[in-house]
Amino acid sequence: MENSYNLNAPKIDLPNASTVLALGIISIIGCCCWGIVGIVCGIIALSMAKTATELYLSDPGRYTEGSYKNVNTGKTCAWIGLILSILSLVSSVITWIIYGFAAFTDPNTLLEQWGIQV
Repeated sequence: MENSYNLNAPKIDLPNASTVLALGIISIIGCCCWGIVGIVCGIIALSMAKTATELYLSDPGRYTEGSYKNVNTGKTCAWIGLILSILSLVSSVITWIIYGFAAFTDPNTLLEQWGIQV
């Protein structure tokens, strides 16, 4: 496959490189919201990163290396956020199954079930 890109032209950033990085970071922070926000942002970031990586690998001379590094960093953050969010969601579901919904709405109920006096 022959690239018709002019090598003397300035390199451009990968599309959505900053978005992938931002969503990756949000997926780490989103694990605190019972994991749902982190899972959604992580999956979106990973799918966008896959597209951007394929685009970069098809013609590396056209895109800046810094934007490719942003995509890789965003992908790493998205994986970390996705794993933390899944763990958070699973622990929330297990807590809900064991202690009931009252444990989420009233922390004193959970402390009473554990035998801790407030």
